[in-house]
Amino acid sequence: MKPTRPVTKILVIAAILTLPSIAYLLISTGSNDYERLEIFGPKEPGSNPGDTTYHTLTPFILNDHLGNKFSSNDMKGNIFVAEFFFATCQTICPKMTMQMKRVQEAYKDSPEIRLVSYTVDPAKDTIQALAEYARKHEAIPGKWFFVTGDKKEIYDLARKGYFVSAQEGDGGPHDFIHTNNLILIDKEQRIRGYYDGTDYEDVNRLMDEIKVLQWEYAKEEGKSSIW
Repeated sequence: MKPTRPVTKILVIAAILTLPSIAYLLISTGSNDYERLEIFGPKEPGSNPGDTTYHTLTPFILNDHLGNKFSSNDMKGNIFVAEFFFATCQTICPKMTMQMKRVQEAYKDSPEIRLVSYTVDPAKDTIQALAEYARKHEAIPGKWFFVTGDKKEIYDLARKGYFVSAQEGDGGPHDFIHTNNLILIDKEQRIRGYYDGTDYEDVNRLMDEIKVLQWEYAKEEGKSSIW
């Protein structure tokens, strides 16, 4: 007798839910039997033969939505997802915020995973405005940071640190960056992936690749499990 339609649906759903677990179980076995995530950005030869120096984020000092100084040093040793948005945006930003919230929910119990949302409209996105935006979208303090500050510094960081805009600009009144990119950054502040923050499935890929990056560090540290 063929399975009834409800049973078939249940089996399909179960297969979909278990495939990621099987994939990461395979990743966790063996020494070098999985492909590491790509490292993006300019690369230069290191001081030793065979070594490569990879691009890292340019240093910065800005302010978060809680009124604290927020710098590149605060994120060292953490894996994080970054975006560039503005609170009054009515097009792509609300979709990106909802996807960032999904990432927060998926990794709320992983203290080494954080999220950073840089405003591209700091004149309007004051600390108070970002605090209200963070409250509205249930950002967890210490997990998801909304960042504002000097416009030129933010725009230089977007262009020269994260490479999210190929257009030149001076960070002046008529300069504007609007991107749907979510960017995955590793513990050494290297870029490990770009994702469409308006696309549900591409954000699924981001969340999967965060797990791959976690496994990468677990293998380096000689841990048999990260959970």
